[in-house]
Amino acid sequence: MISKNELKYYSSLLKKKFRESEKKFIVEGKKSVHEGIESDFNCEIVFITNKFAAEEVQFIKNLESRNFKVAVLKSVDFNKISDTKTPQGIAAVFEIKKTELNLISLYDPLLVYLENISDPGNLGTIIRTCDWFGIQHIFLSKESSEIFNPKVIRSSMGSVFHINIFEDVTLDEITALKKSGYEFLCGDTDGENVYDINKGKNRLLFLANESRGPSAKLLSIIDKKITIPGKGKAESLNVAAASAIILAELTKLNKN
Repeated sequence: MISKNELKYYSSLLKKKFRESEKKFIVEGKKSVHEGIESDFNCEIVFITNKFAAEEVQFIKNLESRNFKVAVLKSVDFNKISDTKTPQGIAAVFEIKKTELNLISLYDPLLVYLENISDPGNLGTIIRTCDWFGIQHIFLSKESSEIFNPKVIRSSMGSVFHINIFEDVTLDEITALKKSGYEFLCGDTDGENVYDINKGKNRLLFLANESRGPSAKLLSIIDKKITIPGKGKAESLNVAAASAIILAELTKLNKN
């Protein structure tokens, strides 16, 4: 059992200012909680409802056998820590890891920088897509959505636990990668056909806010713009959809 004050404290983590001050965040859903407890993030507590406990006996036994702290809440109390309309009945609190940015030590053939991706759903989906294609490091501009926003966590389906994500990285900082030989590519509505890109280079892919496009400063540091050729009448692709197509092509080049 947890007290009313403890419940109030944990529910405060639904707000960004408290996540930042307490260095903790809430994860909802069986899949995301599972990914979290299997990662190197520290789990402080797991909350479940009686209904979830009755339906997921083996899952709960696994948590308890590994000495995770589990608290059973009434549905009305569980809803206070939930950000969803139809919660699954399981949530967990994790500590935010402090990840130091050291660009000199990065040697992955493909890195991703997200500029002004302010929609949490898009950001979470892009993180999940990067995870699918084996991207290990993502950089976010200051104007991008916070990675521990509940909507980002849900959209990523636990992928936030698999990738090193660096927030508030400036374009001035990221230019250091040019000294390491990285080619800077930027997805845009016009540019070189992504299917014509040559293989054999380490690359940093920039993806920007789909309504505003890349900033002038971003365009001033890139080596080339790349685009996905369309055949229909749509003006553009959603940035999350575009990320999947571009990453599929660029990671294919890395394997050949």
